[in-house]
Amino acid sequence: MLRSVTPVNVSFLLSAYWFFLMGALGVFFPFYSLYLDENAGLSAGQVGLVMASVPLTGMFVQPLWGLVADRSGRRSRLLALLTTVSAICYAAMYFAENFRSLLSATMLLSIFATALVPLCVSVCFALMTDEGPHAFGRTRAWGTIGFLVAVVAFPRMLEMKDGGTPGLAAMMPVTALVAAVAALVALLLPDRPLPRSARMQPGEWRILFRHGPFLRFLVFILGAYLCLQGPMSLFPLFVRSLGGDMLTVSHLWVVMVILEIPLVAYSGAWFTRLGPRVLLALGIGAGAIRWIVSALATDVNVIYAVQALHGVTVGGLMIGAPYYVDAVVPDRLRSTAQGLLSMVGVSLGGILSNYFTGFLIERVGPRAPALVGGVGALLLLCFLPLLVSRTAHAVVPDTLLAEPLSAEPLP
Repeated sequence: MLRSVTPVNVSFLLSAYWFFLMGALGVFFPFYSLYLDENAGLSAGQVGLVMASVPLTGMFVQPLWGLVADRSGRRSRLLALLTTVSAICYAAMYFAENFRSLLSATMLLSIFATALVPLCVSVCFALMTDEGPHAFGRTRAWGTIGFLVAVVAFPRMLEMKDGGTPGLAAMMPVTALVAAVAALVALLLPDRPLPRSARMQPGEWRILFRHGPFLRFLVFILGAYLCLQGPMSLFPLFVRSLGGDMLTVSHLWVVMVILEIPLVAYSGAWFTRLGPRVLLALGIGAGAIRWIVSALATDVNVIYAVQALHGVTVGGLMIGAPYYVDAVVPDRLRSTAQGLLSMVGVSLGGILSNYFTGFLIERVGPRAPALVGGVGALLLLCFLPLLVSRTAHAVVPDTLLAEPLSAEPLP
């Protein structure tokens, strides 16, 4: 039955999965730190440790799940399994009450949940190879829509009383429910087991560590997240320093995400027409301009307006990066490569960037991370031609793993 699924149905199912997956994230992560502070009663330091455990855990498990997916050839089934376990972990977090149990529950969740996005990316590329350059962007855009719906709708569900936020505890079962729907959708995805000869062979993952274009790109993506992730993560603190409140932050998120939707939807076509260097340059260049203007401008309206460049950064850099990696590595290693990309960028880059951002806010002021991050991104843009290859597909002999990788030019 699953083998008879048409390309249209595959696109619909993948779009639905992204919608519910990102919807679950939209319910949980924007409000989790607030829950830890106001509901669980954790100290600021404890909140920081719990939040830092997510990328720290993900840094170790993301490539491991990628290896399992490539070795087994059952990417869709693994996606469904990890999503199901993540939904169970979200539900179990409702019963964690103190620092130790919350830290343990968050790390347990992260073992499974942090692998979902890079694994879903590899599933999309594997199932939509014949659907044209728009395919991945169109399906991924539904994830942005799901996040937007959740981040706007969930606060309206909360019952505020006594000046606190007791309703935030509802995020656990609500997130679990949305993730469970995503898991059901994943079970409907066609599972096309690769023949053994087309799967990653034992030890073949080492090819990635001898692949120059891929390794140079990891350096680039680490620098990009190091410059841009911290200012974005602590964006609410910057808005508060300008006199804004949480409603201001919410409205700005809506503006940024709405613009992001069409940019993500057409990112695949831009990747093909413009090439990887131009698309990635637009993404990191937009991030550089956004934060430099934010740091130097005195008019609050100008600062708020320039935040619209967030969508360009997502469409050009954060979506362009998976496109580039899938194009530059062999198909049989795509899940491992996407896991490594997420490990180096989102996890390692995010941890370092958040640490330095907090340090700069404490020692210099709330505008300092925006200025340092923006200037750093501008400098990285100058090195982009050295770190991002013009080529976009690797050819690896099936039998001679020790043979150097060659490349074909972009179509």
